[in-house]
Amino acid sequence: MKFENSPLSKIHSFYKLELPFGNFYLCEKFIISEIHEGVHFDWNKIMLAAKDILGYYGEEAKVAYISNRVNSYSIDPQDWANVTENATQITATAIVSYSSMSEMNANLEKHFAKLDMETCNSLEEAITWVINSKVVD
Repeated sequence: MKFENSPLSKIHSFYKLELPFGNFYLCEKFIISEIHEGVHFDWNKIMLAAKDILGYYGEEAKVAYISNRVNSYSIDPQDWANVTENATQITATAIVSYSSMSEMNANLEKHFAKLDMETCNSLEEAITWVINSKVVD
């Protein structure tokens, strides 16, 4: 389920960052990404999103990243490893999978990640994990 269409969007205040390749919902303690169908979320797109996200939160922020995979898209696991290794603002990640293929890809990405990563079956589960695991202050 998309974040904006869920009851969760009424509970968590957010700023919506709309980019040509996806939407990012910037909440107090976490970011939710929803990349558009068929996009290859490559390093250039990651850096474009990071620039705007850091502009919103600031360089010293500590937030979790939730990838809400409501659409099918691709990402190079090595690009994601570079993000988790170099983005000190991201304290943990959760991937919400809605298909077995998406879950398999998430498990592959887990092997490349340098920080806590959880695979979840719903957006609510991912947000609950982020809040309860105290991965952000």
